Amino acid sequence: MSESKYSFLQGLDDDDVRLLDRLSDWTRAAEEKYVVKFSAFLDERQCLLCSRLMASLKYENYMLWGGFEGAQRQMICVYPQYGEPDKSDFPIVPVTFRYRMEDKLTHRDFLGSLMGMRITRDSVGDILVGEGSAAVFLRNSVAEDVLFSLKKVGRTGVKTERGYDGSIAPEVKTVEICGTVASMRADCIFSLAAKLSREKAAQLIKNTGIEINHVLKNSPKATLDEGDVFSVRGYGKFVLVSVDGVTKKDRIHITLCKFV
Repeated sequence: MSESKYSFLQGLDDDDVRLLDRLSDWTRAAEEKYVVKFSAFLDERQCLLCSRLMASLKYENYMLWGGFEGAQRQMICVYPQYGEPDKSDFPIVPVTFRYRMEDKLTHRDFLGSLMGMRITRDSVGDILVGEGSAAVFLRNSVAEDVLFSLKKVGRTGVKTERGYDGSIAPEVKTVEICGTVASMRADCIFSLAAKLSREKAAQLIKNTGIEINHVLKNSPKATLDEGDVFSVRGYGKFVLVSVDGVTKKDRIHITLCKFV
């Protein structure tokens, strides 16, 4: 892996480097051959890496879009200097599923059914689940197969239709965690979040790493601020909601939320 090329980015793995190499190639193709390129669906971390690469290249002719405002999983479009991408040009097809209100389906149910059709994760964008309906954003190359072939999700019969009317809001469930920490270091805050000893939290960060705002760090001494999102593999995703003051023993009272 070439670290020097992307030394301004931390915690890259081989897949990250391949993505950034491909994106760099696309910017050259857009400038020299006026070629427009669309990626597969990217997760939040990959989107952030792409945005930081484009900023380092001083290349502004790109757009991230996931099919609706606020989508977490998005595609990136790289286009020539005088081009202007339209959201409707993205190879994204929303598919709405209808089913009985009493049938309770989850994000995992829909993703499992799609994986069962041998559809890869990078062909699937956000999955929004409501009562009696759900919307899935798909790469156009797999959408027709889903529309015509997917009749059951789990054991529940579903009807499919092309499009998304905006009626299903992205659902975010969180559990609040309050407590005190000795400092704003990552090991202290992760210890509270995951209910671990500080020593075990520090060791996990050294071995596995902690993602802070989608940047991987392996230092327990890394610090967090209000609004920072962090996660450690196997322990979930959290946000530092607020710093609420200092106790008489000089410990810092904080409020976290865990995404569930």
